[in-house]
Amino acid sequence: MQVGTRRLSNLLKGESAIIDSFNDEVIKQKLLEMGCLPGETITIDRFAPFGCPMAILLNGSTLGIRMEEAESIVVKPLV
Repeated sequence: MQVGTRRLSNLLKGESAIIDSFNDEVIKQKLLEMGCLPGETITIDRFAPFGCPMAILLNGSTLGIRMEEAESIVVKPLV
C-alpha cells in the first residue's frame, strides 16, 4: 500500500475516502461492476450489529459489502 492510503475496512462510520485501488482481482471485478471505481468518493454509512456487512454510500446509492471485500479496497481518506 502507498503512504497515506488505508483499507476501507479501517474507516469508521461517517468517514469518507477516495477509492485508490484493489488488492484482490476476483473481488475487484465484482466491485467494478457495482460502480466502485478508482477515483470515486465513498462514505461509510453504517455497520450491521456485529460489524459485517457495512453499508457504503457511492454515487447516490447505498451498497452493502462484506468486511473481506472492504479489506481489498485501498482508499485515500479525505481530510
